[in-house]
Amino acid sequence: MSTPPLELIDLTKRFGKKTAVDHVSMRVGEGEIVGFLGPNGAGKTSTLRIALGILPADSGSAKLFGAAPGPAAFGRVGFLPEERGLYRKSTARGAIAHMARLNGMRGKDAFRRADEMMDEYGIGEAKKSKVKSLSKGMAQKVQLIAAIAHDPELLVLDEPFSGLDPVNQKVLEDIIRGIAARGRTIIFSTHVMEHAERLCDRIVLMSRGAKVFDGTVDAALAKAGTQIRLQTPSKTAQDWLSPFVQDMIHEGDGVYNLFLKPNANSQQVLKACIDSGSELLRFEPELPSLHDAFVSMVGADVARGEEAAA
Repeated sequence: MSTPPLELIDLTKRFGKKTAVDHVSMRVGEGEIVGFLGPNGAGKTSTLRIALGILPADSGSAKLFGAAPGPAAFGRVGFLPEERGLYRKSTARGAIAHMARLNGMRGKDAFRRADEMMDEYGIGEAKKSKVKSLSKGMAQKVQLIAAIAHDPELLVLDEPFSGLDPVNQKVLEDIIRGIAARGRTIIFSTHVMEHAERLCDRIVLMSRGAKVFDGTVDAALAKAGTQIRLQTPSKTAQDWLSPFVQDMIHEGDGVYNLFLKPNANSQQVLKACIDSGSELLRFEPELPSLHDAFVSMVGADVARGEEAAA
């Protein structure tokens, strides 16, 4: 078995009394796109910073290409942090070339690479623009290019879609696909699970600092089970629904979002409604999403609490 680009072994990190990372282990194989998912505050950023050697762990270990984070991985890793950090007075071209040089490229090669990549990604007109004059979407593209200009083998993106409008989110997804097509390994954190559904070979779900799932998108969706959106004016709906429901979200006006138990199905719920004599205004079985899978794995109350904190 080849040495994985990234491996985490029983990582734990505490800040005071708060456990930010709770015995997290994971392995990212060569050429994978891995989504590192969970609400803000779930421990994603702290875990990635430990993985890259930016933050020390209290216990456990991280390995990049089989060694502890450090000089051995120089030039092989690209990192887009959650906090954007371009020099505002630099030109876009200069900012990209600067990061490429920091990762081992020579000066002329770095500027040539910056020019090529800005043209490739459709922002060549901004080469001489100051970073401070760029729109948020344009600045984010520049910083992403800066992270990949030296063609790293492993690319770590922390909340890369944050703050982007839907058009620029789609552009960024296409860029990630293009990088992956060259055989590079990508791990990106996000609290917007729809991106992972479209992009990832594998996902890792985090909740309150702990890993709650590690597997394929299909395997995660299978965890969600059957879901139904139901509307009834019945005052006793929760009574006749409870035998079949693992989690239930009452959205008001008699609308319930139901997550059924593994051994329950939609026909049983429909029969229970008929047997109760309740009026049924809506009955819609729904395809599960990664968000639904997360709710199923951690519980609706926990998921709502984490999202409220986010």
